[in-house]
Amino acid sequence: QVQLVEFGGGSVQAGGSLRLSCQVFGVTYSIRCMAWVRQAPGKEREGVAVIGTDGVPTYYADSVKGRFTISQNNAKNTLYLQMNSLKSEDTGMYYCAATTFGPCYTFNLEKYRQWGRGTQVTVSS
Repeated sequence: QVQLVEFGGGSVQAGGSLRLSCQVFGVTYSIRCMAWVRQAPGKEREGVAVIGTDGVPTYYADSVKGRFTISQNNAKNTLYLQMNSLKSEDTGMYYCAATTFGPCYTFNLEKYRQWGRGTQVTVSS
């Protein structure tokens, strides 16, 4: 069983930066991919970025390419999302998620069965 706990959300002005962290607890050897997923008010969950267990980012949503970077520190069992040049449309709840199913080069919401509780990101224009 894996538990995921997100940190680092907050309020920032447009153009600013935030770094989200996700601490992973429990048995991790079966995890294939980890992702950051966000949900804006009144909208469906959207995959933001995915990374494989080898630490190579494999997927970014078009809306965040060039601005967000997903990374991980296996020694610390921690996943990160560096968010730069934030826009008001980036506002939402950001979740860390894990799956035991590949491939990691696409994002499929249904594959992700382990979720954190989320951390709120609010970007004001």
